[in-house]
Amino acid sequence: MSTLPRLGISVGDLAGIGPEIIYKTLLDSRLLKYCTPVVYGTATVLFDDFPADKQQSAPLTFRQVRSAADIDPGKPNAVTCWDEDYTLTPGQPTAASGRAARESLLAAARDLKAGLLDGLVTAPISKENTQSDEFRYPGHTEFLTSFFDAPESLMLLASEDLRVATATGHMALKDVPGRLTKELLTTKLRILLKSLKGDFGIDKPRVAVLGLNPHAGEKGLLGSEEADTVTPVIEQLLSEGHLVYGPFPADGYFGTSQYRSFDATLALYHDQGLIPFKTIAFERGVNFTAGLSVIRTSPDHGTAYGLAGQFKADETSFREAVYMACDLIRQRQKYAGLKPLVPGPAPRGGRTE
Repeated sequence: MSTLPRLGISVGDLAGIGPEIIYKTLLDSRLLKYCTPVVYGTATVLFDDFPADKQQSAPLTFRQVRSAADIDPGKPNAVTCWDEDYTLTPGQPTAASGRAARESLLAAARDLKAGLLDGLVTAPISKENTQSDEFRYPGHTEFLTSFFDAPESLMLLASEDLRVATATGHMALKDVPGRLTKELLTTKLRILLKSLKGDFGIDKPRVAVLGLNPHAGEKGLLGSEEADTVTPVIEQLLSEGHLVYGPFPADGYFGTSQYRSFDATLALYHDQGLIPFKTIAFERGVNFTAGLSVIRTSPDHGTAYGLAGQFKADETSFREAVYMACDLIRQRQKYAGLKPLVPGPAPRGGRTE
């Protein structure tokens, strides 16, 4: 029996660059030394239209199956999620492309929950285009948190030398202060600390917390959230022996590279964390959903409709997401005291040790 992790891949919006970055990543056969990729979608619909004269390797072939139980270990597999022959125009999302994205994600999530997969990598979806009466979630993170019955999860952006988590996710900026309670911050920091230990193998992680207001509130002159909410949570965790510090003014913290002194940074809202992360580590950044019972990663970019159909999309972030998923699966197995699924070190992508 193969010990390679079985890695599900949802295709994202078919009108975006998802199929292309999946295809380019899987063209490198070295990936098969580290996992068995299982793409959720019909291979002929996904990949047949890519220009052969621009391929730099031998043609990519898949074992097309109806169930993940029938996959071929060590080879690219595709699980049929639909029988329709979708007619799509690259860069133009439609109801059909949104439906295909939902069906791919739901099928992969069900197989992951059933134990037929060891992890999941999700290609980008359109949050608007994917909505339906049965799917009312602002993104992958919220859907998977609900699907796997997690009380909370944490969006954690990671590269080789930078990790940034966000205390709040996809919500309007005006709603952030009301959402930032002591209870929420404590929960998010505990998830982060646990993930740094169990998923990234850091025995005594150091975590920085950013302030909400300019200059971290300037001692109350520019807001009271730091004194009323953030600082008491930090002090409580410090008293428990955790290495949690802050709150730091976000501009100076990243501008002077203070993040290099910490194993992770907790930003308090989406753009506060993602803007500096993507500025520093965009091409190699990976989005990891911490706090789930399963491993899920994704690239740190969106559907990029403007690039779709040109075969010019950069697959680096998606490839890093695949390798990081392999790393995280192995590390979580190791932390649980089980035999690692993948012998030996993985490639650079997602390396944290």
